[in-house]
Amino acid sequence: MDRSQKADAVASLNEVFNEVGVVVVTRNLGMTVGQSTDLREKIRDAGASYKVAKNRLAKLALKGTPYEGLEEYLSGPTALAWSTDPVAAAKAAVEYAKTNDKLEIVGGSMGGQLLDEAGVKALASMPSLDELRGKLVGLINAPATKIAQVVNAPAAKLARVFGAYGAKEAA
Repeated sequence: MDRSQKADAVASLNEVFNEVGVVVVTRNLGMTVGQSTDLREKIRDAGASYKVAKNRLAKLALKGTPYEGLEEYLSGPTALAWSTDPVAAAKAAVEYAKTNDKLEIVGGSMGGQLLDEAGVKALASMPSLDELRGKLVGLINAPATKIAQVVNAPAAKLARVFGAYGAKEAA
């Protein structure tokens, strides 16, 4: 990588760090290419991104962003996962780490809040933004459904009474 490519990589990462909601630092402990590809697919499916970046370049890119505290986690063979949804990257990385012992969660940050490994795992156990939206729609929709049932109930009861009287007279 020459100097201009390094500058482009730092600028690109800095832009990412200024836009995302969470960054998770992972350590690769000898994953195969197939395992790495599988991890990238799972993270991409969750709506997050995953990148192996040189630690020196990542440390330069962290300067001036809310994620400056992550510098202490950047040593050894690390990679970064990030997403705008505060839960997606953490959830995907932790789920993959449960099934593959060659991926280790080192730590992360949500905005300016630095998270250790336990903090990232706690964040991953929270419902995602889409799950919360679904629950909220369900809560809002439930009273409307009940109101419609209450309004329609007298008419249904009246129809059953008329049907019973009709059946009684026919007999």
